[in-house]
Amino acid sequence: MQIKLGIVMDPIEHIKPHKDSSFAMLLEAQRRGYELFYMQPQDIYVQNAQPFAITSELKVWDRNDGQYHGFGASKVTPLAELDMILIRQDPPFNNDYLYSTHMLELAEAQGVLVVNKPQSLRDANEKLFANWFPECTPPTLVSAQADLLKAFVEEQQDTIFKPLDAMGGASIFRVKQGDPNLSVIIEIMTDHGQHHIMAQRYLPEISAGDKRILLIDGEPIPYALARIPQSGETRGNIAAGGRGEGLELTERDRWLCQQIAPKLREKGLIFVGLDVIGNYVTEINVTSPTCIRELDSQFGLNIAGTLFDCLESKINHPK
Repeated sequence: MQIKLGIVMDPIEHIKPHKDSSFAMLLEAQRRGYELFYMQPQDIYVQNAQPFAITSELKVWDRNDGQYHGFGASKVTPLAELDMILIRQDPPFNNDYLYSTHMLELAEAQGVLVVNKPQSLRDANEKLFANWFPECTPPTLVSAQADLLKAFVEEQQDTIFKPLDAMGGASIFRVKQGDPNLSVIIEIMTDHGQHHIMAQRYLPEISAGDKRILLIDGEPIPYALARIPQSGETRGNIAAGGRGEGLELTERDRWLCQQIAPKLREKGLIFVGLDVIGNYVTEINVTSPTCIRELDSQFGLNIAGTLFDCLESKINHPK
């Protein structure tokens, strides 16, 4: 029976197909003969307690000349008719994102496999979730209080400040003890104490790369992509200009995965990306983890294939 796959993502015409993980998933799903239903978050709606979306038929081609996708007919699709839905919308995790998870949870309740689990997307903030694993993380503070943040900088001497709802290295500051701009950075980032931010001890191992480790149902892909910062840059994110270099997982990497995997399985977080600097996990990415294309290319892998093998084992036919 042909599998019906829905995907919720940002506008496909704006992606870079040669490095987009959602696109890798679409290519693999199409290769397997799935029927693809493309939708954006604003296309989802609920009427009389039933979840629907205005979906478009989608075809994809592995090319970089701008002709990498094509749409067929658009129609109203009851989401309960789909077998799987991939949530691949990028942060920020705002109220609109939150509302879409509630609507997609209705589809899940009707038997659709939604990846990652909507409730767990709400529960597992990508910055805060790592605090469940203190043995895996560097010294960390989450606060809106200027006095606490200043004391943390004084104690750690060299720190990173991050917003809790951004991605791709956006709005990240490195702040050292004695920085004359510390007060104004805290004022701007917390909106004068109204919003929480995360502070972590700066890890000098970032010079060797911020490693992205991908896990599928708690099992790590055996290679990570080290995002190495440009000269003079603190952030290794590819979106911030970092260079990607594939590396085999170390024993410490595998140990970190072992500590976190049971909680991921418990929460139905099937496709997850750990960010690891040196010996520590700094973030746990659950919304739209990336780096499939880079790792596939460097090591001859088919990570999306491994993912769909897993997902196919979790759905039952016929519906």
